Amino acid sequence: MKTFNDLEFKPHPMNGSGVVSRIKFDNGFGASVVKGPHTYGGKEGLYELAVTDAEDRLTYTTPVTSDVEGYLTEEDVTKLLEQIQNL
Repeated sequence: MKTFNDLEFKPHPMNGSGVVSRIKFDNGFGASVVKGPHTYGGKEGLYELAVTDAEDRLTYTTPVTSDVEGYLTEEDVTKLLEQIQNL
């Protein structure tokens, strides 16, 4: 089971001042995890997560969430990653 510690963050290509990590799971789903000055919770050092589909596009039609989840701690991110892997 993948957790927050498995994420590999890179500079965010859109604004350069944040970080982004994308991860894909065997079930075809994945996650985009970002932190930066313009993300939900980024100014507080927290993360935001969106679920991705098989084409690596954001999807809002899973039982995990119907939107971007923000203001997440590392532990919160791990819980959501586990839910995504169990879809």
